[in-house]
Amino acid sequence: MNGVKRRLPRCAMVGMTAVLWSAALGGTAHAQEAPPFATLLKQSEDAPRAAAIAADVARAEGLAEQARARPNPSVSVLAENIGGGTPYSSFDAAETTLQVNQPFELGGKRTARIAAGRAGVGAAQARGLDARVAYAFDLATGYAAAEIAQRRVDLAEYEVEEAEADLRVANAQVGAGKEARLRSLQAETALQALRADLDLARANYTAALARLSALSGVTQPYTGLSGSVLALFDTPPAVGPVDPGRSTIYRTALAEREAANQRLAYERKRAIPDITGSLGVRRLEREGATALVAGVSVPLPLFDSNRGNIAAARAELAGASARAEVARTEAETELRGAIAQAEASEARVRAAQASLATAQEGYRLARIAYEGGKSPLIELLTARHNLGAARGVVLDAQAARFATHAILARLQGRAITGDPIQ
Repeated sequence: MNGVKRRLPRCAMVGMTAVLWSAALGGTAHAQEAPPFATLLKQSEDAPRAAAIAADVARAEGLAEQARARPNPSVSVLAENIGGGTPYSSFDAAETTLQVNQPFELGGKRTARIAAGRAGVGAAQARGLDARVAYAFDLATGYAAAEIAQRRVDLAEYEVEEAEADLRVANAQVGAGKEARLRSLQAETALQALRADLDLARANYTAALARLSALSGVTQPYTGLSGSVLALFDTPPAVGPVDPGRSTIYRTALAEREAANQRLAYERKRAIPDITGSLGVRRLEREGATALVAGVSVPLPLFDSNRGNIAAARAELAGASARAEVARTEAETELRGAIAQAEASEARVRAAQASLATAQEGYRLARIAYEGGKSPLIELLTARHNLGAARGVVLDAQAARFATHAILARLQGRAITGDPIQ
C-alpha cells in the first residue's frame, strides 16, 4: 500500500503529460494502442495470414468449379487424294471431310469428379476454419504476452520505488548514527539491480508489442494495450464438456478423409474407357456430291487401366482414416488434460494471491520495525524481496491460467472470449 501511495504523484504527472500530448497531436498516440482483443481479432481479418487462409479456400472452390466442365469437342478437316500422281495431281479427285469429334464420359466420371471437387472444398474450408482458430489462439497468446510484459514493467517500477524509499530510510538511519554506512551501500546496490531489471522489462514489453503488431498485420507498431485478456478469467468460466467433435483439428481430419474417399471413387471411375463420337460431311469432287460421315472410337485399356492411381488413392484414404482416428484420440485426451489444468490453475491463482497478502503484511511490519530501529536492514530487504517474488508468482499463476484456458479454447474451436469462430 505504501508503494502505491508513493506512486500517486508520479502517476498524476504522467497522466497530465499524456493528456496534453494527446491534445497536441490530435489523439494519434491513442490510435496506436492495440484495441481490446475481441476488436483486434475482428480487425485482423485483413491480415496477411488471414488472407492466405482465404486464398486456399478460393483455390479449392476454383478446382471444384473446373470439375464441372465437360470435355471440349474438336473439329478436324481432312483432304484426301490430292498432290499425288495422275489422276490425283490436282483437286479434281479430292475428298474433303469436315468432322466434329465429341468425347463422352461414361460410368459417372463427371458426377464422381464433381463430388470429389465438393469434398475438396469441404476439406479446404475445414482447414481454413482450423487455421482461423489457430490464428485466434496465436493472436490471443501474443496479446497476453504483451500484457504480461506490461505488468512486469509495473511490478519492476513498484520495486524500484519501494527500493528508493528504503534507501532514503537507510540513509536517514545512517545519518542518525543508527546504522553503518555499509547498510546504505547494500540498499543502493539492491536499487541498482532493480533498475536494471526495470530496463529489461521495458525492452521485453516493446518486443512483445512489436510481435503483436506483426501478428495483427499493422504497419505502425502498437505503443500500448487498451484491454486485458488475463482479466477474462478472473471469473472462472465453464470448461466442459469433453467433446472431440468440437475440435477443428479432428473435423479437418474427417473432411480430409471424406475428400480422399471421393478421390478414390473418381479414380475407380476413370478406369472405365470413354468413347468419342464423330459426325461430319465429306465433299467428293469427282462425283460432285456431298455425304455424311459418322463414327465411334473406343480406347482399348491394354496398357493403362489406372491401377496405379487407384492404389495411390486407396493408400491416401487409409492414411486419412488413420489420421482421423489419431486426431480424435488426441483431441479427447488433450481436452481432458486441458480441463484438468484449467481447474488446477484456478487453485494456483488463489494460493498465489493468499501468499501475496501475507508478503504485503510482512513487508509492512518489517518497514515499521526498521523505521523504529527494532530490526536490521537485511530483514527489510528480505521482506521487500519476498513481496516482489510474491507479486511475480501471482502474475505467473495468472499467465498459466490464461495459457490453459487459451489451449482449451483452441481445442474447442472458439476464441478466448467464448465466441465461436466462423
